[in-house]
Amino acid sequence: MHSSTVPIDIADPTNRRILEVSEDRIQGFCRDPFAEIAKASGLDRAMVMERIAAMLAGGTIRRVRQTLMATNLAPGALVAWKIDPARLNEAFDYMFTQDPFSGHVVIRSTDTETPGAAYRLWTTLKVPQGFSMEKHCRYLQGQTGAEAFLMMPAKRLFTLGVGHMRRKKILPGDKADVPGDGHDTNVVELSELEWRVLVALKRELAVGEIGENMWARRALEAGVDLETFCTVAEQLNRRGVIGRFSTFLEHVKPLATGERVTRFNALFHWAVPAGREMETGREVARFYCMTHAYWREGGAEFANVNVMGVAHSVDKQVVLDHKAAIDAHLAAIGIPVSYTNVFWGGRSEIKPSEISPFAYADWCREKGLDPAEMRG
Repeated sequence: MHSSTVPIDIADPTNRRILEVSEDRIQGFCRDPFAEIAKASGLDRAMVMERIAAMLAGGTIRRVRQTLMATNLAPGALVAWKIDPARLNEAFDYMFTQDPFSGHVVIRSTDTETPGAAYRLWTTLKVPQGFSMEKHCRYLQGQTGAEAFLMMPAKRLFTLGVGHMRRKKILPGDKADVPGDGHDTNVVELSELEWRVLVALKRELAVGEIGENMWARRALEAGVDLETFCTVAEQLNRRGVIGRFSTFLEHVKPLATGERVTRFNALFHWAVPAGREMETGREVARFYCMTHAYWREGGAEFANVNVMGVAHSVDKQVVLDHKAAIDAHLAAIGIPVSYTNVFWGGRSEIKPSEISPFAYADWCREKGLDPAEMRG
């Protein structure tokens, strides 16, 4: 499928064309996602598969997978942890290696001492349906020695799509003509068959799976024929629980080629008057630089912040310029901001959060916990 002669660097023009589409432009479930990438990038399908396989094998791409709208499949939250600085890296390692339900694990800092600055470790958490997020955090607190934690569930999602290659061309202030959408975060209940298909569907692809009939072995894993597998996946797509088919690059760390896709990632905070969260979130989501934007409640520890978002760049000043443009836009349209801040990402690791209730029960038993006692 690939050889050492196939370019794997992101500067290669063909790879760039592929990645600008494959990172976040293929929405929903597709029976042949590589054909869709080829169509959108104007390239031959066989070449697209060869290049993606080579970049995955060579470490340029860190994973290829069908993403899910996890906010609609499992209760989740952004969790900020207050931990003794001497134990910060140890706690980071634990969250990344020992908790399959914690996805993004990031050590963050602020440029000045501001509300919430003592919360250095940030994680995204998904606890499968039927289990308690509070109990899960209490368990993690005991394992890491965290002094305190704050759970911030998303009340609305305004944008989600990490397309770093495409965003390299974006200038501060570049935005859409209309506000973003506000998606709900209601949890959807699935049947046993739907869970089997979903669990098989979401696992990242191995290099050898990038080719013809890519879903055939996943159907076998789910215990159904290929047509049933695809039909169920399409039904799940219509129910709004399927995300995008994506190739993922490193957010901060250098690629295997030594190139950097981004260098700085920033979590922006805004506190706006109660009742204006939806309006503000949709306005923030206008800006093409935003990879994530949510309505989350930070409470008194974070000066009552209620709108959050993430942006990336290879240049710190560019990130600040992006935020300045958003701040100016909010002021221009009459949205008052009582507090705002930037939490810079340092050490970080990213993995998909496990959302299967079956996997959660197995994890509990592995850790010596009674699954029944971890239920909500």
